[in-house]
Amino acid sequence: MGNLTQDDGGLPLQRAALAAHEQLDGGGFSDTPGALRKLIRESWQRSASFKANPDNPAAPLAIDRDELEDYRRQHPLATIMPVINKLLVQPSHDSGLLVAVGDEVGRLLWVEGDPALQRRAEGMMFVPGADWSEATVGTSAPGTALALGRGIQIAGAEHYQRAVHAWSCTAVPFHDPDSGAVLGVVDITGKATAVAPHTLSLVEATVAAAQAQLRVERLQHAAQLATRPARRRSQSTASRSPDETTRDGSLYRNSMQLLGRDQALLSLRGRTVALSARHSEILALLSTHPDGLSAEELSLLLYPGDGSTITLRAEMVRLRKVLQQLAPDAVPNSRPYRLPLDLVPDSAQVLSCLQRGAHRIALEIYRGAVLPRSEAPGVIELRNKVSSLLREAVMTDGSAESLLRYAELPEAKNDVGVRRAALRLLPARSPRRAAVVADLERLEVELRA
Repeated sequence: MGNLTQDDGGLPLQRAALAAHEQLDGGGFSDTPGALRKLIRESWQRSASFKANPDNPAAPLAIDRDELEDYRRQHPLATIMPVINKLLVQPSHDSGLLVAVGDEVGRLLWVEGDPALQRRAEGMMFVPGADWSEATVGTSAPGTALALGRGIQIAGAEHYQRAVHAWSCTAVPFHDPDSGAVLGVVDITGKATAVAPHTLSLVEATVAAAQAQLRVERLQHAAQLATRPARRRSQSTASRSPDETTRDGSLYRNSMQLLGRDQALLSLRGRTVALSARHSEILALLSTHPDGLSAEELSLLLYPGDGSTITLRAEMVRLRKVLQQLAPDAVPNSRPYRLPLDLVPDSAQVLSCLQRGAHRIALEIYRGAVLPRSEAPGVIELRNKVSSLLREAVMTDGSAESLLRYAELPEAKNDVGVRRAALRLLPARSPRRAAVVADLERLEVELRA
């Protein structure tokens, strides 16, 4: 279980955790069986494999203040913040607790609660925009809850990062009520009361209430759409009302995951489905051409060599049947082929972040190449564009941390330039230099062979 009893959060477990910390040395530790709770031991092992540094004094800032407000406004959790505020934030103001809400990769978006505690938490960068993922700061309630996909409690020295030992926390992931996808995490942080037995139940109940509210708002919005006068399907996505786009985005975030996947994951109107490889390619191409493509243009982008419009039309019939069942208003128009609603692929999110100079956010979103096995000429072009622009941004403006994270991607497995750039930026005594040097020596041997 992820929750603690009062005895679990007491001296025996804290002594065991402190003793295990003394053995931490550059990302490894030996633990007496049973001394640490199983979920803590496994989380520490993951933290060590991520090369999280237990001596870092603070979490890194992943989202700049200028970017944060826009990102929060567009995030699906923005619509349920009134529920979180009523059930958790308001009662926490005088209770010595903080309430944090983060996104699906562990970046804090809102941190509210006891004002004095907020000022103290700033010392370890427990602030909006900071990255509290397990890969970055090691074991913590927000990051580890996301890693495990369930509610957990972390007390004192069980945190991997020593600067957090004075704190305890409880966190519960927030799942999309329709698709089940993780949208974010809700966390309570403070002293002993933050891991009291009732705290986990309180956060779980709040998340359940917020999920129910999100579902209600989606149903209400769907009912409103159904009563509106029908609009011409041929209307260009560029000419839609910004309010309609914003409302749809905040409630549903019509999206498509292309990065690191051979088959796209399509989310429309709160429902999610995996597409075939060919349908993934078609929607990837249409999403990047909002003004539409003729049958001839789409064929050339879709099929290597001479594209066949006859084959394409047959494929479009099958795709329309799939979309008709998922969301009838998403069925592509023809002459030209065009999507009738806004559909944002994760590859477009990466490009948007890069255009704004937010390469760290782009790197967080990037899960690998666009449809890596696709041989469609248009997809290959998109894949190369996203990959090359990301590498260029990381090489130009990236920190050592960003370079090392990029180096872990499959496409950077043999990238000497990235590793040399990281080595130049790493401090002379950094324990991470050894792994980078070993990688460069390996690549040098392979290049000589």
